[in-house]
Amino acid sequence: MSKARSEAELSDQLDADLTWRLKELSDLKQAIKDAPAINRKVLLKALVALSYAHWEGLVKSSAQRYFDYVTNRRLPYLQLERQTYVNSFLVRLAAFSHQKPALAERIDLINEVLDSQEKRFVKIHPDLIHTGSNLKHEVLVNICKICGIDFLQFNGDVTFIDEILLKRRNAIAHGDDSAVAFDEIDGLVDGTIRLMRTFKNSLEK
Repeated sequence: MSKARSEAELSDQLDADLTWRLKELSDLKQAIKDAPAINRKVLLKALVALSYAHWEGLVKSSAQRYFDYVTNRRLPYLQLERQTYVNSFLVRLAAFSHQKPALAERIDLINEVLDSQEKRFVKIHPDLIHTGSNLKHEVLVNICKICGIDFLQFNGDVTFIDEILLKRRNAIAHGDDSAVAFDEIDGLVDGTIRLMRTFKNSLEK
């Protein structure tokens, strides 16, 4: 998919990415409800895995599309949110924490920070929006910070993110026999959809 060149194009891309994920979750939920009780257990495991996969996938793809759009605007950092400028130095600062850079290198970095605000934003380092296939709430906090999103709107979903989506997905991925109960499927799907919509909508503000 090409990079969005306007807010409307970005919104269309984010909507399209969300829509097919919603359909898959809805289709699987209905398949579970229609299936004979003897066949439901494996489908319930699949629903947990799919719910987590779509939640993590939407966060990664939406964040990347957002920064692709920012890149296409070709604006200097001075005209963007301060966080976008800060992002450009985070990976290098992280590298510095694992070494002992010479004084000259530290001076060069500080001067670059002070002098680069008129430069154009060109890309986001992929490590900054990488979930590591482990989108616990602490990882989401960092991604929200990078994207300029207020994490407070997810505060009420921390247990759902960590215990319902991630912990159960990991258990199933490691061969555990656990799954959600049949009467939990509406809450699982509805909660996942709420998270995805909240993240998407926040990028569009």
